[in-house]
Amino acid sequence: VQLQASGGGLVQAGGSLRLSCAASGSIFDVNAMGWYRQAPGKQRELVASITGGGFITGGGGTIYADSVKGRFTISRDNAKNTMYLQMSGLKSADTAVYYCAAKRFSETWWNYWGQGTQVTVSS
Repeated sequence: VQLQASGGGLVQAGGSLRLSCAASGSIFDVNAMGWYRQAPGKQRELVASITGGGFITGGGGTIYADSVKGRFTISRDNAKNTMYLQMSGLKSADTAVYYCAAKRFSETWWNYWGQGTQVTVSS
């Protein structure tokens, strides 16, 4: 499974960005995808995820970190094998490198990672 993240950039506080994560390779049994972020000096944290469904099966439930609930929306376009993170109401605290991740059915850990895309929110 290969993941390619894109869409990061510089935005003012209160603005919006949409991140994309294109998946390729052996994705037929991917059943969970997510977005993580890592700010300077901090641990990588889960931002949002879709679990229990993949590009082939569809479906799945979403989970959000408390800090982004109501502002971020994770979604997946099965026809394009692409996952998105729509971010609105951005805050300086959202500044980080954002990574997309995936795991296959029966895997416990997020084994597949994209290269990361920088999001910088200016106040």
